[in-house]
Amino acid sequence: MFYATVELYIDVAVWVFCLVLGAAALLHCLVQRADAFPAIGTMSKTVWLALTGGGLLLTAVAPQLRMGYLSIFLLIAAGIFAVYLLDIRPALRDAVDGHGSW
Repeated sequence: MFYATVELYIDVAVWVFCLVLGAAALLHCLVQRADAFPAIGTMSKTVWLALTGGGLLLTAVAPQLRMGYLSIFLLIAAGIFAVYLLDIRPALRDAVDGHGSW
């Protein structure tokens, strides 16, 4: 049916978007200073690397594990990526640039 094809295309588009978000979050986390994370009052760099790296790995292998392009685990990984990119990244940028409240 037509709706199955449309659903597949939307699922693949969201999956690719999650891959890009995960890669951006992981790469940004890799290049940040480790001492900036405690300065903004968040988990350590190691924890964020594990969360974003694990989420990216799970997102990348999900179709091969027959979990489908969108499963609850991929949505959790997307939430982790969003928290890092929308909350942690701006705080790290302010802390490293010297514009933060600390």
